[in-house]
Amino acid sequence: MRYLRFCFFIVLVFVYCCDAMSQNNISVNEKETLQKLGTTLYIIDNFYVDSSDLKKVTEDAIVGMLRDLDPHSAYISKEDVEKANEKLVGSFEGIGVTFQLLRDTILVVSPVSGGPSEKVGIMAGDKIVKIDGESSVGKKVDNDYVTKRLRGKKGSKVLLTIKRGDEKELIDFEVVRDKIPLNSIDAAFMLDKNVGYIRLDRFAKSSADEFRASLEKLKEQNMKSLIFDLRGNSGGYLNIAVELCNEFIDKDKVVVYTEGLHSPKVVEKTKGNGNFVNGGLVVLIDEGSASASEIVSGAVQDWDRGVLIGRRSFGKGLVQRPFMLPDGSLIRLTTARYHTPTGRCIQRSYDNGADDYYKELTKRYNHGEYYHADSIQFPDSLKYATMKNGRTVYGGGGIMPDIFIPVDTTFSSRLYTDVLRKGVMNRYVMDYVLENRDAVKEKYPAFESYNDSFEITDSMIDDLRTLAEKEGVTWDDEQYKRSEKLLKMQIKALIARNIWDIENYYQVTMREDDAVKKALEVLHNKRMYNDILNGK
Repeated sequence: MRYLRFCFFIVLVFVYCCDAMSQNNISVNEKETLQKLGTTLYIIDNFYVDSSDLKKVTEDAIVGMLRDLDPHSAYISKEDVEKANEKLVGSFEGIGVTFQLLRDTILVVSPVSGGPSEKVGIMAGDKIVKIDGESSVGKKVDNDYVTKRLRGKKGSKVLLTIKRGDEKELIDFEVVRDKIPLNSIDAAFMLDKNVGYIRLDRFAKSSADEFRASLEKLKEQNMKSLIFDLRGNSGGYLNIAVELCNEFIDKDKVVVYTEGLHSPKVVEKTKGNGNFVNGGLVVLIDEGSASASEIVSGAVQDWDRGVLIGRRSFGKGLVQRPFMLPDGSLIRLTTARYHTPTGRCIQRSYDNGADDYYKELTKRYNHGEYYHADSIQFPDSLKYATMKNGRTVYGGGGIMPDIFIPVDTTFSSRLYTDVLRKGVMNRYVMDYVLENRDAVKEKYPAFESYNDSFEITDSMIDDLRTLAEKEGVTWDDEQYKRSEKLLKMQIKALIARNIWDIENYYQVTMREDDAVKKALEVLHNKRMYNDILNGK
């Protein structure tokens, strides 16, 4: 039997190798290598001293091979493929609620507007205590538990039993699952009479359409200049980055080109039908801005189209292509490097391996780069000149902004960190909103009045302190005084997010954001704006 299995296995490997040779003209040595790999797996499966999980051995081998190539080639198991693609595809199928776990209970933060839960009457603040008649309260309840039970195929039904406020009777809702959109734009609003703000979380399939809709909304509100926030945006689809650049840069301009050993050079250019090719533009970036974010910021900088503000970007200039494997798993293989219009590749070195590569941001912090721009050194060999005005920019190691904004630690403290890290802040806000949602909305019918007038009281801070100490956080009065402004702003912003929307969270926090303040200063001063773009 083992002999037959061996023969069958070798036939499969031989057929695969012959097919590969016919299509890609691989050498005899490469054929022998493929056969060697297959034979090794057979030997392990049939002769290893203990039982072996051949699937796991194979997957571990694939992961190891890819890790040795570069830090961004990756293997994704069949089980994780859908989850990995979900945010980029831009939708999932489920009941349509944002939820949080509050003391082992599923709390509805907000139903998705127009989604199946909202349609049947589920409200923010409701607690889901049963799912299909089974208790959904207790230690067994975690994010995975909730996701498995609330998501499902479009058209399928789920019975939710809800505890609402102080009502004694539980309420049953039958919800028909549907496709739920995942928006990639967190916020789009006016900062003042003429300056708009858009924050993009990721470059998803729907991002270009979302961006254009946001742009039109702000233009209707008399937007003349835009702050485009890509901080913390780790990237996504390259073609979406090209589409967004088209909104800013006029016709027939190179946005990016890609090239690899087995990938011919492909040049992407603007079409000339963008909706914001003339207004003032500031792009915000930081060490979390990567990949597609760097394509957009690189093109804007190379064409002298707008001002970049923030800190040096991540430095990912590699393009991944998905390859499906027979069992439904997937390999995302780096197939090309991308280059900005000036020709610079901003990929940082990974010669010392993936572990060292991902410690780069920690090294930047320890080196002082987050606080001092002059700690960043680029070699002259990576110097480039921008396309229109000939300003000096650099390749390798990310995109360096035109204006550096250091990390602000003025209001930071161990107390503030612990209150966030241990979830105290979030639990306090959830409790507050549960008790005061109706009172807050009655006093502030519109978010704008809340943002202008709502204040965090001393009694609210006392309640936060009580909860913090209960959770093992040492409350230090001196540290509180240092972080008071930051703590109160976060509480106010989180309350706004829970009562209204994520966009309103950013409307609160942007008032104290150093990069946004600098962007407004630059956009309001045309001479400063033009001098930066002219390299003065």
